[in-house]
Amino acid sequence: MELLLETAGESHGPRLTAILCGIPAGTPVSVEAVDARLSARQRGFGRGARQQIEHDRVRFTAGVRDGRATGNPIALDVDNRDRTYADLPPIHAPRPGHADLAGAVNRGIADARDVVERASARETAVRVAAGAVAAGFLEALGVRVLGHVVAVGGLDVAGAPGDDLDAARLRRDASDLHALGGDDAQRAARDAIAAAGAAGDTLGGVVEVVATGVPAGLGGHERPEEKVSARLAAALMGVQAVRGVEVGAGFAAAALRGSQVHDAIVPGDGGAPRRTGNRAGGIEGGTTTGAPVVVRCAMKPLATLRRPLPSVDLRTGAPVDARVERSDVTAVPALAVVAEAVVALELARAVRRRFGGAHLDEVREALAAHARRAAALFRAAD
Repeated sequence: MELLLETAGESHGPRLTAILCGIPAGTPVSVEAVDARLSARQRGFGRGARQQIEHDRVRFTAGVRDGRATGNPIALDVDNRDRTYADLPPIHAPRPGHADLAGAVNRGIADARDVVERASARETAVRVAAGAVAAGFLEALGVRVLGHVVAVGGLDVAGAPGDDLDAARLRRDASDLHALGGDDAQRAARDAIAAAGAAGDTLGGVVEVVATGVPAGLGGHERPEEKVSARLAAALMGVQAVRGVEVGAGFAAAALRGSQVHDAIVPGDGGAPRRTGNRAGGIEGGTTTGAPVVVRCAMKPLATLRRPLPSVDLRTGAPVDARVERSDVTAVPALAVVAEAVVALELARAVRRRFGGAHLDEVREALAAHARRAAALFRAAD
């Protein structure tokens, strides 16, 4: 069974739409839970005026009945309040670092408006809504997923989420940076964001996503496209402005010796082996180990600057300043919610591939049978 997502809609069009296929029948689908994720995406220190205009809420138009998935494709909409697409002017001065110029070349056009409307991070609103549905499916299986900010503009705001990700979510959502670090660290990050905004500039940062309760054995080592690590990296790199992804110790491991990086395997309870740490980030050989999955992604500073960089007019080739429009000083707090959503979607996809099932109860039964087989294997080895 495959989980598939397709989204449609423009930044200033009437609405954003998603079709999500593969959520099994009987899965709880909470409008309130989805709306809470949408609201969290809109919040954050350094966010721009667009978030004051929009009031994102989900509307399910197919595939959900009486608060549960029917097993049919789920259709959902998030309306735009700013729906001025038809009246907006053409774009001839592309922003360095944005999809404007590359997209115009790809399409063979001198007006980048249609590119900008679809490349905009506004699209992530509907991905967050779909990801919240996937998260509800995972939660029904005991899996929790949380994204949180660990750095902004090079400043560390990381804090340990702990084992209770539901409690950590409350802490994250109480922070206007969506961070779990201490007050002093978050205050310094806010000051840096404010300074960048006053200078007409932008800041990037780093987000971590942690998933607990992930069963061992998801993914596979046979082909690159089966590897959970590869699929998570692709999903996160597919988020606007994300430029790097790491799993577990990630890039830091490249500077260490193998003896400092790899998690030793020792006998555990009941004869089942266990690892002495989780520097692997819960994934080895493209397959989940049963330890928490830990991934990080780096977001570059946003391309829309109030003090614009040089550009050219796509009609004439003449030098001009890049286009300036409404934007954020930083969207890193929003990235925490978006990254959480895409990780939930990928983990839900891995569960569906591994365990199948038309109904949620069948997935639970398959998951329980998998756990019994693993336990029996280790007992036999013992």
